[in-house]
Amino acid sequence: MEQTTPLPPSQSKLLIVDDDDQVRTLISVIVESEGYRFRTADNAEAALELLKEEPFDLVISDINMTGMTGVELLDTCQKTYQDLAFIMVTGVDDRTTAIETLHMGAYGYVTKPFQANELIINITNALRRRRLEIENRRHREELELLVEERTFELDKSREETILILSKAAEFRDNETAKHTVRMGKFCETLARLMGLPESLCKTLKVSAPLHDVGKIGISDTILLKPGKLSIEEFEVIKTHCEIGHRILSESTSSILQIGAEIALTHHEKFDGSGYPRGLRGEGIPVIGRIAAICDVFDALTSERVYKSASSVDEALEIIKQSSGSHFDPDIVTVFIGNIDLLLSIRAGLAD
Repeated sequence: MEQTTPLPPSQSKLLIVDDDDQVRTLISVIVESEGYRFRTADNAEAALELLKEEPFDLVISDINMTGMTGVELLDTCQKTYQDLAFIMVTGVDDRTTAIETLHMGAYGYVTKPFQANELIINITNALRRRRLEIENRRHREELELLVEERTFELDKSREETILILSKAAEFRDNETAKHTVRMGKFCETLARLMGLPESLCKTLKVSAPLHDVGKIGISDTILLKPGKLSIEEFEVIKTHCEIGHRILSESTSSILQIGAEIALTHHEKFDGSGYPRGLRGEGIPVIGRIAAICDVFDALTSERVYKSASSVDEALEIIKQSSGSHFDPDIVTVFIGNIDLLLSIRAGLAD
């Protein structure tokens, strides 16, 4: 995947929001030394006034401030400024709150006291991810215009483009080359076996491969970490569901809308213990329940750099044991009852 070339710091404008003069000054000195343009505000209300007057690329905001908190500022800006990136500054005791802001849309957080390098790395990653999201949205808009103007051949080209987008997440992770393709075919087939509308089944073939597209927004230091993730790092990984949903949901394309729903819900569990929203039972969209079992089955039966592949019998036993907890029991019944068909699909799309 072609990397986004970082912009010179002078081309990005930052807004520093903190009611502590010393912290505000420290951050100002750090970003100024790197060449960033910036303004400061000593409270969230003043920050909102500045945002009305001039454009910013990134807000660096304290969480606990007098008056409007940083969390409230983030929530307000999320509704008004689509392309504004956020980094939260937090005390050690606020780490749980900081993680919650990631689910709300913040791009990262730093814990006081922080090192200059830590802040600059977070700023660089946030601005890079912001550019990726803007470029992806521009790509979607161009794609939708072409869909309106062209016919069958362009539709085929669109599907290929979406598949390439879905593979982008794989190249930043340890997935196998055909995982996204199999996900699409598995979900299409399972939906058809369940009697869902044919139009939806066909759409799932293209939409389901987008389930992990949000991983393009996860820092390489976490996504490619060779060892076990910390609790905080796994919380960051979990945000890929929300990120994927944000990337795809703004589109008017039904294919990308369904992809957004799958991206958001494919890690939910039937008993409510999944993420990111803890949905339960039929509160999880059926396409999310379908994607969940297909994703797990393919992961179990595929070799990774960190594990060997499980046998089909072992994978099916795990799925049976997870019926009613992780997976919808009705979908498990259909899945296991048609395993020969699904295995034939897997054989035809082997890595």
